[in-house]
Amino acid sequence: MKNTVNNPADDDDTNKDAVSTLDSRFNQTLKSVQGLLKGRSFPGKVLLSRRTEPFDASSIHGSPRGEYGRTFSQNDAGPSEQEDDSVESPKTDGNESNDYSASLSKSKPSPSPVNTPGDSQKTLLSARSTDTARVMKFKKELSAPTVTLENLRALAWNGVPSYMRPVVWRLLLGYAPPNSDRREGVLRRKRLEYLDCVAQYYDIPDTERSDDEINMLRQIQVDCPRTVPDVAFFQQPAVQKSLERILYTWAIRHPASGYVQGINDLVTPFLVVFLSEQLEGSIDTWSSLDLTEDKIADVEADCYWCLSKLLDGMQDHYTFAQPGIQRLVFKLRELVRRIDEPVSKHMEEHGLEFLQFAFRWFNCLLIREIPFSLVNRLWDTYLAEGDALPDFLVYIAASFVLTWSDKVHKLDFQEMVMFLQHLPTLNWGDQELEMVLSRAYMWHTMFNSCPSHLAS
Repeated sequence: MKNTVNNPADDDDTNKDAVSTLDSRFNQTLKSVQGLLKGRSFPGKVLLSRRTEPFDASSIHGSPRGEYGRTFSQNDAGPSEQEDDSVESPKTDGNESNDYSASLSKSKPSPSPVNTPGDSQKTLLSARSTDTARVMKFKKELSAPTVTLENLRALAWNGVPSYMRPVVWRLLLGYAPPNSDRREGVLRRKRLEYLDCVAQYYDIPDTERSDDEINMLRQIQVDCPRTVPDVAFFQQPAVQKSLERILYTWAIRHPASGYVQGINDLVTPFLVVFLSEQLEGSIDTWSSLDLTEDKIADVEADCYWCLSKLLDGMQDHYTFAQPGIQRLVFKLRELVRRIDEPVSKHMEEHGLEFLQFAFRWFNCLLIREIPFSLVNRLWDTYLAEGDALPDFLVYIAASFVLTWSDKVHKLDFQEMVMFLQHLPTLNWGDQELEMVLSRAYMWHTMFNSCPSHLAS
């Protein structure tokens, strides 16, 4: 056996290169956010002191992924070209999972038309997620015999093209295996396993359920019609029945938490993404009547397993007293105090507790706080974070609340409660979400490696 001797000088050079690369990437992100925030108030002004030279607004791009456990995508140059909406998204099912490269080749992005003043709400995020170079990188990664998940996470952090989202999300959550040879078989087996669970736990008379199980099912049946009430598709009876089956089966299989209000919201992004493989057009035109029972069963199974994978990393968020969420709320309060002390002091002086508004944010992962059309893009970043998501949620929430720091500073207690529980995000587009994610990324980069900054 050969012994390999490392050259210390080589190691030093490597470390210097890594530090230099990280610094340049941080500056690039900072420059992007400065461009986005030009002319706007920006809490946490200490960040701007990190870079003194003038910024170039032409360099605005999406949020790169930092050094904390992920790599950056190498796609931060060149014009963004949007996918032509007229191109039909490829459909995939269990029988096609083993040859995804063939299905991807059917959809080729084309340059977007020239923007007009009326297109001002078309955003950087949409452009980033469908940039031609990035789409090609997604295709190359997904077509490989074995997907490299770190590369896929780096790409997905900045947004996933909508027609690739079902496959990418299954991979990021570990529901579908990276090895393409095994993917079809694993999905088929897991979908059958879900059907067995439904038959065993859901498709039974109430006489075979305990009182607690009956009460839990009744609560789910009450909550399903309240889920995303402003999207008509979720009010269709068949969709609510699917949601009910998924939630009840998950709750029975996870007795430590059972069903907790808010988990119903977490199923909705999965439903929309996996139904997009089966239904064409906008969600506003979808009808559950166009789906066969087999397709519905496959979609339900995918939602169930992906929900399970997502919540595996945050089980104590939904156990008794929800200690995980309370912990995040405490961290959020400390982070806001460090970033914008005047706002934090104003809240404290008026007796405002972060639990009064932030508990719902963390409980529903901000789904209820932004337009539903932006949720899937936000979840691209969530799922790219992987096991680090709970930590990063704190920084997203801090960026979210401090978006309105100037406004909050002028409100009294009652006005702050009402404002923070009913934030004016109805007209938000991708650009506003981009700014939230960019600030969250920078603050995470600065504070996460220095926990003493957040110590009480």
